[in-house]
Amino acid sequence: MCSRRRLAQQAYFHALFLVFATCVALPLPAPRMVELTAGDGTVLKATYFASDKPGPAVLLLHQCDAQRKLWDVLGERMAASGISVLTLDYRGFGESGSTRYDKMTDQERRKVVTDLWPGDIELAYAYLLRQPEVQHDKIGAGGASCGVDNSIQLARRHAEVKSLLLLSGPTNRDGRLFLVSSKLPIFTAVANDDKYAGTVETMQWLYGVSSNPASRFARFPSGGHGAEMFAANTELPGIITEWFDATLRGHPEAAPKTQGAGMDPHDFATLEQIDRPGGASEVRSALAKAREHDPRAVLFSEVFVNQLGYEHLQLGDTKGAVEIMKLNTAAYPDSPNAYDSLSDAYLADGQNELALQIAKRALERLTKDKTDPEARRNAIRNSAEQKVKQLEPAGK
Repeated sequence: MCSRRRLAQQAYFHALFLVFATCVALPLPAPRMVELTAGDGTVLKATYFASDKPGPAVLLLHQCDAQRKLWDVLGERMAASGISVLTLDYRGFGESGSTRYDKMTDQERRKVVTDLWPGDIELAYAYLLRQPEVQHDKIGAGGASCGVDNSIQLARRHAEVKSLLLLSGPTNRDGRLFLVSSKLPIFTAVANDDKYAGTVETMQWLYGVSSNPASRFARFPSGGHGAEMFAANTELPGIITEWFDATLRGHPEAAPKTQGAGMDPHDFATLEQIDRPGGASEVRSALAKAREHDPRAVLFSEVFVNQLGYEHLQLGDTKGAVEIMKLNTAAYPDSPNAYDSLSDAYLADGQNELALQIAKRALERLTKDKTDPEARRNAIRNSAEQKVKQLEPAGK
């Protein structure tokens, strides 16, 4: 009798254990360290955060003042929600091989960014797609700072990328036109205390070019640059995870709401006009007309239009860059930086005489500049003096 009772009790507790075990989630696989070898033999390091079931996947590309580990909190959060994540150290960063990025010259950096990084990113992307739990029709990408353009260019190459996370960074005109034509949902975010001037306006502009109703813009009072925002705004990884879940699983109406207003429509239209061929000259005429009524009229941000001019330089549109930089000096005639940037544009366009004249004008304005911090004045002075030294005829 006792024996039968004991057996019955054992059977009861065994059944209870089985019920309990089915209610307890199994732990996720630990993040996996990954080594990828580029075509030139460079070893790239990555981290794979695997979901415990088939589902979407996202490739995350870091900012150029950090490395992949800044994504860890988001990778873990997304994997726990059923979205696998791969984070990559660019060559020259973190644990990846090659010459350190901060030790390269500007010319070397440009070559690495344009000639080598795209292939490295493709290598990481191919690895992500090979993972058994990854569903190939549910792919996203994300980037911070310089990773913004890298993720947009990845989406341009791969139609299966269905949504994009863009933190605190720009793209070029081709990237913006892609966001318009593809109508992909994008999640943009920025902090007011971002260390790079014009970043708030950049993210407002990118949000504004997207017509997808699932696109979101999150703006925070503080948090720093790019993925640094996760530390001060601890809710952000969860919001991003929910947004990717909604946009990649096909229920965009469930995308979480965010606090962040887009750019003023008039400012947006002005920037779009400046960005178009011949648009800078048109806006310059509008500025002259506005100043007939108000000599202090301002139609756009100096910092942002300066950045736009350099984007055109990077695209090889030197004539367009000159016109944009000329517009900025017309709007901000006391700015040493506006003149130094115009000098850069003339130099890139092969107009060396004008580049020299304008570099000297930048140095003249520096003597009266009381608004820029000392570090910025020193940077402008060094840039202008280098051009003067390079372009000044011998013996002068």
